[in-house]
Amino acid sequence: MERSRIAVAGASGLIGSALVRSLTADGHEVVRLVRRAARGADEVCWDPEGRFVDAAGLVGCDAVVNLAGAGIGDHRWTDAYKKSLRDSRVLGTAALAEAVASLPDAPRVFVCGSAIGYYGDTGDRAVDEQAPPGDGFLSSLCVEWEEAAAAAREAGVRTVFTRTGLVVARGGGAWGRLFPVFRAGLGGRMGDGRQYWSYISLHDEVAAIRHLIDSDGLSGPFNLTAPQPLTNGEITAAMGRVLHRPAVVPAPAPALRLALGEMADEVLGSARVLPKRLLESGFSFAFPGIEEALRAALKE
Repeated sequence: MERSRIAVAGASGLIGSALVRSLTADGHEVVRLVRRAARGADEVCWDPEGRFVDAAGLVGCDAVVNLAGAGIGDHRWTDAYKKSLRDSRVLGTAALAEAVASLPDAPRVFVCGSAIGYYGDTGDRAVDEQAPPGDGFLSSLCVEWEEAAAAAREAGVRTVFTRTGLVVARGGGAWGRLFPVFRAGLGGRMGDGRQYWSYISLHDEVAAIRHLIDSDGLSGPFNLTAPQPLTNGEITAAMGRVLHRPAVVPAPAPALRLALGEMADEVLGSARVLPKRLLESGFSFAFPGIEEALRAALKE
């Protein structure tokens, strides 16, 4: 890929910061969207909930990547926090899509974050990008999130949705919380452990986003998950092996529901999601197995 100018919303988050590091290391110019006045040419002011973007700052960008949104697991899902989860994603995506569509020389591609929560609880059934949305809060949120990009798509901008699984990383997300628990020897399966977890290493997540930016023929939804989803029991056993700690302290479903509220349904639910379109596009995973992904995370 030739040197490009790429705007990134959510540049301070787990995936966004890793993407920015990868792009800048390869000599690309990164423009960060910030929620204050811009302090230089490498920043663009925006207010996602207020649906405002200083579109002039996006002029000359080859790609716009939207990874912004309040953390799914940062708080209990009260009505107020569910509104924050929705507004930060849906209103922010709509604002960026409208800004992209307004540019006389639009970017080549608009990459929008999404999640495998789109599919809901799939049980033992494996699903790919052709599967319909599921039920529940996260499913409806993902549907609205993706629909909010309509302005860019209707303006003819190639639009990609990254339906990301559980990112294996030491520095944040679900695994950022799991690593300390398992290191202390207090980890174990969650619920009955039979629910599928679809994961992806942080390295492969970033590589997949860059692959989708670079590949001019690709648009629509792509599942960013490793090729072989595993059950929670298999994954927690792998955590114990990699960390050389026992993984025998279970977290019963009632305890998880007491601690997490409605969000426990996502931990206990099963998501057996396959990256069919990503593999068909020629993408190759560096860390497809869970133990490989875990060891890569420990080296971050």
